[in-house]
Amino acid sequence: MFAPAYYRERLNNLPQVAVAATDYRIITSTRGFKERLLELIRTATQRIYLTALYLEADDAGEEILRALFEARQANPALDIQIFVDFHRAQRGRIGEEAAQTNRDFYKRITAEYEYPIGIHGVPVKNREVFGVLHLKGFVFDDTILYSGASINDVYLHQDNRYRYDRYHEIHSPALSDSFVGFIDTYFCKHPAVQRLNFDGQFLRRKLKLSVRRFRKTMRNAVYNFTPQAGEGPVGLTPVCGIGPRGNRLNSMIRDLIRSAEKEVFICTPYFNLPRAVSKDINQLLKRGVKVTIVVGDKTANDFYIPPEESFSTIGGLPYLYEDSLRSFARKHQSDISSGLLNLMLWKDNDNSYHLKGLYVDDELAMITGSNLNPRAWGLDLENGILVQDREHKLRDAFQNEQERIFANATRIDNYRQIQKVSDYPDEVQRLIGRLRKMKAHVLLRKII
Repeated sequence: MFAPAYYRERLNNLPQVAVAATDYRIITSTRGFKERLLELIRTATQRIYLTALYLEADDAGEEILRALFEARQANPALDIQIFVDFHRAQRGRIGEEAAQTNRDFYKRITAEYEYPIGIHGVPVKNREVFGVLHLKGFVFDDTILYSGASINDVYLHQDNRYRYDRYHEIHSPALSDSFVGFIDTYFCKHPAVQRLNFDGQFLRRKLKLSVRRFRKTMRNAVYNFTPQAGEGPVGLTPVCGIGPRGNRLNSMIRDLIRSAEKEVFICTPYFNLPRAVSKDINQLLKRGVKVTIVVGDKTANDFYIPPEESFSTIGGLPYLYEDSLRSFARKHQSDISSGLLNLMLWKDNDNSYHLKGLYVDDELAMITGSNLNPRAWGLDLENGILVQDREHKLRDAFQNEQERIFANATRIDNYRQIQKVSDYPDEVQRLIGRLRKMKAHVLLRKII
């Protein structure tokens, strides 16, 4: 283990896109994110490239999709391309019966307009359970709107419930060109990526070889741009990663954590840290670095099923995450008691929590879609943007974002505040008991 200065130097030496602090904005509400998304769609003149896990067949999804089509009808020269996970587009939400798949929805809306837009499915693996497209970033001309959110009712606060995320807007021609260039290079030209809004049938057996080649290609994928270090107060480095070995995003996250000298702030919606990250956090605590981790309460998990509703297996996930959190808190009770470790549970009525990312020492940050769990670490195709703010131009904005997160978060003072398995509903106890008996929980933690 090297000294923090070693990792800080590694980060400092990364190629960067320089931006002025005035070109970096943090949107602080879910509804504000939706309003800005619609505004950027209306005002785009040259290109719109959207990359997300899914664009869902619901009211918010239809509102956004129709806004994109209307923008294209008003300006047929406007280049609009949407990229979602191939497998996710073939179904509705887990645990819900859907009258139509997302792909059916795309085809229906497309048929209503003269000028089409491109809607593409990106298959990271041949089965969804073993890896999905989890890249984030919406490009509107020379502006990037970066969030962990996908597009549906709850992410966009369409009705009464919302799913809280981070929303960062960056105006940068160089960064926008880099994002679009990445997609054009690795997605648009690859035979594994399929057009979704047409009537053809996919021959999955023929896709297998293409998908395998695509994943191999993505292991070496990089964002290309001309470094601009020293030309602006804020430096940005986009990065992607896939797989457990040679993953540039994972390496950057670890360097970021290990560079900490005073304080680390981490957000993750699903508490199931990769072993490497747990090891790094343990080292921070031994060095006396203050660590704050904000995680969603189990009731703020998007898979949570209230006790009064019919239980299904997927509803056991929030309890597995909470069980991991309790074990972690028990192990580090002395750090919690001393104030060196702050474990915070986020809860706001029946809304859900989807924040992810890191802040280090008030001058480094990572905005990312990665959930900082074994699945993100080894299976999904992920990306992120490292933010280096050495002159502290963004410190107030970052602190304001953290304060808003804390507004609905409660500190855990003792691990006993967290329920144990014997406190769970009977169905959950039986499920966890079966998993432990078969030792399936060890495998399950690697893919959730």
